[in-house]
Amino acid sequence: MLRGVALRVTRPRVAVLSAVHDHPHADTDSIIGVVREHLSEVSHQAVYDVLRALTAAGLVRRIQPTGSVARYEARVGDNHHHVVCRSCGAIADVDCAVGYTPCLAAADDSGYEIDEAEVIYWGRCSECVAATPASSVD
Repeated sequence: MLRGVALRVTRPRVAVLSAVHDHPHADTDSIIGVVREHLSEVSHQAVYDVLRALTAAGLVRRIQPTGSVARYEARVGDNHHHVVCRSCGAIADVDCAVGYTPCLAAADDSGYEIDEAEVIYWGRCSECVAATPASSVD
């Protein structure tokens, strides 16, 4: 993968790419922790630099839902979206809607050649819903 996008294969790059593949939607601190389990001497700055290079090369995607730190995923090359839990911050992939989707077609493209639409759904994950006691009716 790295050579395919003209990046040298280095231990930090392989470790970061592997961490992103194994932990979708992880933030930078989580990725650093995973990488350091296998490559203890890697610096914070090295991980940040690798994430920047992998994102620029199109090997990983950076997402940053409102109110959240940047997160990274290896699912690239398609126009999928995300759902974010308002309670715990968990993120999951959501495939694009099929069929008529009026909010994904710009009413006025302002002269832009649009190639992607980013949609973030918000709600509560099943674990947070299950953990909330049912409200009692008086």
